[in-house]
Amino acid sequence: MSLKITLKSNERLIVGGAVVKNGGKGTVLYIENTIPILREKDILGEKDANTPCKRVYFTIQLMYIDEANVPQYRSAYSELAGDILRAAPSTASFIEQISERVLAENYYQALKTARNLIDYEEELLKNAN
Repeated sequence: MSLKITLKSNERLIVGGAVVKNGGKGTVLYIENTIPILREKDILGEKDANTPCKRVYFTIQLMYIDEANVPQYRSAYSELAGDILRAAPSTASFIEQISERVLAENYYQALKTARNLIDYEEELLKNAN
């Protein structure tokens, strides 16, 4: 079964490790095998990973698209997760869910949960001010 992706004009996505950009009008792609895919709206650039929880997301994103270096990224993730838990113990349920998904190599689902962690971090920071 193919995955159908409709790209808007100039929209980017990552397919495997390659960045693909639609150069014209809307385009429909069919992905016919299992490979990591991230749409532009789900991609976090390194310069935008400017908070601890965004760095967690970015690290998991790298695990998802750069299989060859997963051990290095897992180590970085463990360190970041530990730092976040020490600074904000209320994040424990998010970190636990993310860690379970990372251990199971279910990186896409880990990214979805990490997005929730980022939202929670933003709430914490908003309430702290």
